[in-house]
Amino acid sequence: MSNEAFPLFNIALTPAGVLYAFSQKVPDATQAKLQSILSAKALPRVDVWMYKETAHEALLDHVFSAGWIQRVHRDLTAPDVKLDEFLSHVIAGLSGERRVALASAGGFCIGHSGYSLEEAEALCVAAADFTEFAERQRSRGWQGASRMASFHEDVTMLMPTTSFVPFWVDGNDYCLVIAGEPLLNNPVLVELVWGIQTAGTRFLK
Repeated sequence: MSNEAFPLFNIALTPAGVLYAFSQKVPDATQAKLQSILSAKALPRVDVWMYKETAHEALLDHVFSAGWIQRVHRDLTAPDVKLDEFLSHVIAGLSGERRVALASAGGFCIGHSGYSLEEAEALCVAAADFTEFAERQRSRGWQGASRMASFHEDVTMLMPTTSFVPFWVDGNDYCLVIAGEPLLNNPVLVELVWGIQTAGTRFLK
């Protein structure tokens, strides 16, 4: 990647990059650098981000080839909306059945779309229980419990009925509850995490 190319585009995380960068409570060095891309209210220009730390230049080719960041040829700002509005109008696209809920620490339902409130609250509590279970297993050495989980009713296990997708922003845990086919390769996932990271508690009001 030549230096002449740097001023020509901004960079953003891809959905895969978000799932990687925000996949644990305490990010490692690479995850922390990726999280910094969504730490401001506007996407960074690639040359500005690269020269912010010397390590960023060495990391750039790797994260591009891994599919964790992408070029964006226009200026974009973080979502500036209430979370319930965001969920009801946008985030349902993460589910093949357009039913999604978002849980925060302790299983509190902070937004839902497609589910009834009663369903969403029950599923958010279950998601919190799963997150706690996975954390206990990681502490016992089973790293396989560190990522997402899907639950099936069909014996062929071809299509999940419900999936839990945990992520952490600034040390706070969240979990997406997704009905049916999870459609995670979606820019909405990036917008959601970006909005939470940049707006903090205001995004949850």
